[in-house]
Amino acid sequence: MDKTSIHPLWLRIIHWSNAVAVVILIMSGWRIYNATRFLHLYIPGTNTRLFPNEWTLGGWLGGAIQWHFAAMWILMANAVLYLVLFLITKRGKQFLPVTPQGLWDDIRAFVKGRLSHADLRQYNAIQKLAYLFALADMIVLIASGLVLWKSVQFGWLRVLLGGYETARYIHFFAMTGLCAFIIVHVVMALLVPKTIKAMLWGR
Repeated sequence: MDKTSIHPLWLRIIHWSNAVAVVILIMSGWRIYNATRFLHLYIPGTNTRLFPNEWTLGGWLGGAIQWHFAAMWILMANAVLYLVLFLITKRGKQFLPVTPQGLWDDIRAFVKGRLSHADLRQYNAIQKLAYLFALADMIVLIASGLVLWKSVQFGWLRVLLGGYETARYIHFFAMTGLCAFIIVHVVMALLVPKTIKAMLWGR
């Protein structure tokens, strides 16, 4: 690997394929939620929906489920690969430790506009916490998704999560957390454009 590389090729492939998979999962997931009476006002005789149909993918419940499952396999394969490489490479060490003092110092620097991005190989405490949150959130999404997909086969996981209905809520709010992370992630990347270049070309 080129010594000047900031992000290795395997990481960039996982990142961008995950980006596509997550968008598909979110949009098809919204269509699936629209097909059920879940977290939205239901008025008999109306077509009230939690999400506008224009924001969804699949066209109907069956189509949305097909899109959801297709993207699910991409995300799960990437998650396993990333976790393995995260543990066996030095990359995992970049995200630890995260100390309260370090986080507070970086928050103050961010508010004052003094948070440095000179070396993209070094993550500040805010970035570390955000990426660790995203990783944990992905694990929760996959675990709750497995319960919704194969509730009988993953009975032990269903019990661990508090039952099928509870898993639905966990899955939904984990998805909401992921959407929040994506918004912040994109905004921060746009504020520091060289980070986008590094994720595209490695440096």
